[in-house]
Amino acid sequence: MKACYMTDSGRVRSHNEDSVTILKNESDEYLLVVADGMGGHRKGEVASSIVVQRLGKRFNEMPSVGTKLDAVNWLNDNINEINAEILQYGEENVDSKGLGTTVVVALLTKNYLIFGNIGDSSGFVLKNGKLHKVTHDHTLVNLLVDAGNLTEEEAKIHPKKNVLMKALGAAEKVDLDIFDVVDMNFDAIMLCSDGLTNMLSEEQIEKVLIDEELESSEKVEKLIRKCNARGGNDNISVAYLTRIGD
Repeated sequence: MKACYMTDSGRVRSHNEDSVTILKNESDEYLLVVADGMGGHRKGEVASSIVVQRLGKRFNEMPSVGTKLDAVNWLNDNINEINAEILQYGEENVDSKGLGTTVVVALLTKNYLIFGNIGDSSGFVLKNGKLHKVTHDHTLVNLLVDAGNLTEEEAKIHPKKNVLMKALGAAEKVDLDIFDVVDMNFDAIMLCSDGLTNMLSEEQIEKVLIDEELESSEKVEKLIRKCNARGGNDNISVAYLTRIGD
């Protein structure tokens, strides 16, 4: 596998509240994480960095994440501990009240691939030249779409499309949505913050990722450049893991 990740502040924000990483352990298992912080006054980056640093440290401490059930339990336990830590940080630092973060994570082993998410950072797999979204955004408009009150097209232009229904640091208890990718015959995994998906359509992202003339790092750089060329309204983070030969 070949890993590449990158984060950019964009053209509008004065600082970057996103955090991103890709790690490999001694069992050749991979952890990908993207967290999009919120709260302003540079506190969103505190929340997102807590997620990436804590998950990364605990992943590196284990020789293997074990079975799929072990991995699901490991993710849930750690996300709940991290959520408690973010809440505690907000209570102990008055100027940090309201800080929080999204998180999307992928765990890849020789036997399984699982995704987990809270918020509107997204996880995809690329297979046979097609990009498939795996995760489901926890946004107000998605809730309205699921209830039949909005169409997919109306959701894309809704003025409240970025209102989150779930985030780390927003409540004492959090539930990580877990997605099991049954078909392991994929070409690549991509995680991103909404700074990418709000600026580029899935078709536009797919077109870059299937460009055989570009290396993995060039694809990630091109995606970020395209977002900035369209205004770069938000921080942009991408984690991209592809099979060698891409």
